[in-house]
Amino acid sequence: MSSQEAALLTPHVSQTDVPVEGILTEDKKKFKTCSQIGFYRRQKLLLQGPSPYHADLEMLVVDNGIATLQIINQDTKVPLQVQIISCKGIFRLKINEISPLKPRYEVPDVIVKDLAAERLNVSQRESGCIVLENPNGPYKLHITAQPFSVSVTADDKLLLSLNSQGLLYFESLVSPQSKSATLESDSEVTKDEYGLWSETFGEFVDIKASGPASVGLDVSLHGFEYVYGLPEHADTHRLKNTEHNDAYRLYNLDVFAYKTYDKMGTYGSVPLLLAHKPTQTCGLFWLNASETLVEINTRAAPQPSLSRSVPDTRKQRAIPQTEVRWMSESGIVDLFLLMGPSPQDVFRQYANLTGFQSLPPLFSLGYHQCRWNYEDEADVEAVDLGFDLNNIPYDVIWLDIEHTDGKRYFTWDREKFCNPTRMQEKLKQKKRKLVVISDPHIKVDPDYSLYSEAKARGYFVKDRGGQDFEGNCWPGTSCYLDFTNPAVQDWYSAQYALDSYKDSTEVLFVWNDMNEPSVFDSPEMTMPKNAVHYKGWEHRDLHNLYGFYQQMSTFKGLMQRSAGQERPFVLTRSFFAGSQRYGAVWTGDNKADWEYLKISVPMLLTLSVTGISFCGADVGGFVGDPEPELLIRWYQAGAFQPFFRAHAIQDSKRREPWLFGEDNTLLIKKVIEERYTLLPFWYLLFYRAHVSAQPVMRPMWVEFPKHTESFEEETQYMLGSALLVVPVLAPGVSSVDILFPGSGERWYDFRKYECVRGPHRKKVKVTLNEIPVFQRGGSIIPLHTRVGRSTGWMDEFPYELRVALDSKGFAEGELFLDDGHSFNYIQENVFAHRKFAFQRNVLSSSSADPKGKYQLESIVERVHVMGVKKQPVEVNVHSSGVKTSVAFTYSAKLCLLSLESLSLCVSADWEIHIRDKL
Repeated sequence: MSSQEAALLTPHVSQTDVPVEGILTEDKKKFKTCSQIGFYRRQKLLLQGPSPYHADLEMLVVDNGIATLQIINQDTKVPLQVQIISCKGIFRLKINEISPLKPRYEVPDVIVKDLAAERLNVSQRESGCIVLENPNGPYKLHITAQPFSVSVTADDKLLLSLNSQGLLYFESLVSPQSKSATLESDSEVTKDEYGLWSETFGEFVDIKASGPASVGLDVSLHGFEYVYGLPEHADTHRLKNTEHNDAYRLYNLDVFAYKTYDKMGTYGSVPLLLAHKPTQTCGLFWLNASETLVEINTRAAPQPSLSRSVPDTRKQRAIPQTEVRWMSESGIVDLFLLMGPSPQDVFRQYANLTGFQSLPPLFSLGYHQCRWNYEDEADVEAVDLGFDLNNIPYDVIWLDIEHTDGKRYFTWDREKFCNPTRMQEKLKQKKRKLVVISDPHIKVDPDYSLYSEAKARGYFVKDRGGQDFEGNCWPGTSCYLDFTNPAVQDWYSAQYALDSYKDSTEVLFVWNDMNEPSVFDSPEMTMPKNAVHYKGWEHRDLHNLYGFYQQMSTFKGLMQRSAGQERPFVLTRSFFAGSQRYGAVWTGDNKADWEYLKISVPMLLTLSVTGISFCGADVGGFVGDPEPELLIRWYQAGAFQPFFRAHAIQDSKRREPWLFGEDNTLLIKKVIEERYTLLPFWYLLFYRAHVSAQPVMRPMWVEFPKHTESFEEETQYMLGSALLVVPVLAPGVSSVDILFPGSGERWYDFRKYECVRGPHRKKVKVTLNEIPVFQRGGSIIPLHTRVGRSTGWMDEFPYELRVALDSKGFAEGELFLDDGHSFNYIQENVFAHRKFAFQRNVLSSSSADPKGKYQLESIVERVHVMGVKKQPVEVNVHSSGVKTSVAFTYSAKLCLLSLESLSLCVSADWEIHIRDKL
């Protein structure tokens, strides 16, 4: 190494310190508990029992597939309208005021298209009950009048019930003039201790201009013991029973170094719950963007019956039953029942509502190097060179807030980054990319053009007095763009144009952080609920949508920058249902601690089953300094998770992969290289997520829905349906306990080719060199035979097919290829989608989609076939009418057939014939 190279590799030391006392601290007292939330305390006054709501079934109307009826609260005499819509295995239930004092907030922009209502027939009508039936499916809706409830059956078996516990809750809007009457209606709330019109938390007072507006509903899941979903929480994958004042909270917050195994909400919210049993999977999607709390209680209950006669409890057998209680601060009841019946059916139904995972550009599936902060252009160059000198591939280097001019986004610190265009050009020459941060707060500075223009246009969120809301964040006093306003979205998107964002280039992509939004000097470090948005909506109505809208606007900006030709990459910290359409999500400010490595797995599994496949956790932990063993184990886990980025806080020690000694560098290098060899498989998985909503990273129960032992498994997982990954999640581990599920399944060690048969648990020895990875019998995995300095160098690299035979000697797989960056795969059918199959001793390659026009020079260079029981006597390739003999090796011990030095066109049809007898 030359002296110049050595100087470039010397870690830089930060010359500036951000005043973060009180901000970057682990203080749970900054945030509310359930008992401090007014609408939760009010709803908890309503106890289980007969509902006060009765339905007027005589007035039920079915028109164009929509059933409409009225229900009336017998205590308040306030009527509500109920709508029920059926569409392809989905039922939508909406409850709203018939004549509200003013409109109630209904979440826009999340549902990608309105449900095409299917026919609903009244199949049965008797005293106090009506049955609605969709002729295209097995499901029936039983609507009971007194008290009002809705039950769903399939083949006369009860699956779920709404309001069977009598917890439907709906606070009708009243005028401020009625405030005193509201308070006086109950002697226990005369001092507004339940937060009807104002609510105090610490020194902050939330004045509620519209008064109480909370909604809630209970859902009973009959026969279901296992429920999942409701991100984001640093908790187990399977949702646990909630105790009093311990509900799952969905409220997007900037929670630094969040507590593990806790139901407190963190950065994002997806109000989707999945229920699973061996015979059925279903989903509950609660479309509400206000603060939401969810209580869960799983218990044994008598098997329910729809019979109106009194059951003989002595003859009823007990079955599991899970009660789910949804409670939101405002809005309406808008609940989607996703009836499955398989896990994949639920994923597809949810994606049809909220959108499919965007197909990411290939570079974003490589390795990302980030810290707060790479100090200047020399630092960026040094880190970039370090990867080359150590022969470690990577694709993206990231710049945090210090790259800007005083935290003014869309600018550069001209002392540290004097020529950003040249810096990006150097990265481009190496086929690498740059990601920069862009937060939603805008520094209050009349000389800052972004601020002055937004202020002049009225584009900031207002306070309750009608002035621009000002709060404190990284730049100091800041205003916050109102991304709920379409004009603001368009204006913000336009800032990413190359002629607007000075010294940006087409290799620059974006990271949206602090977009919960984070406000350091406001209640719970977020925007006050009584701040005012576009059309007068209070922030309380739409809080959980704020980050969703910023990411959407950023995504559109990068789309417009390339005139719709290039795929954007946008990472967001805050998210909501539908965020999968716009990019990636990560789990925020984790710690360099083993418990955070461990909790990252269930957190990512939960994101994955709720539509967000492109997710990851900061490798090494953001806060603190990881010991070498932890860092290595985190790299090994992160390389087998969808979004693969290392990140570190400002004052942590530098931790580029080559700074931990030669032996550790080699181990980190090895696993990063393994990530790159598997890029064809990763890209295929994202294509499947993009077109059919199949999660990339899957909990075991998704792939083995009848194997009950897999239902609580969260220390191992599947990538697609083919790879079983078992990260090492504790220090000093010499063996791990692995569940090999599936009756008759075969599992092959991905590196050693040894076979294990399921179903059973087995202790597998491990060393620091690697984590266990097994390929499922019946699968074919495509991978590269070598790696480049980044994904951009690997377009024409040769391929290997890893064939794992099942017990019947069969296997199949796919490969999806395109240019990896544009939308030509949609617009011009410039793609190649190949199908591989092994049966009757023949491995074949054929087109999976004849529309594809992508022609490649790449070849399949190597094939490994695991599970070959007999040594072949001859192997021949049949291609273009020509038969060619192929050399091979065979291991009887491993039952492994290896074909090397092949030259088969990856986009052509061909067959490999294996003869095992003369």
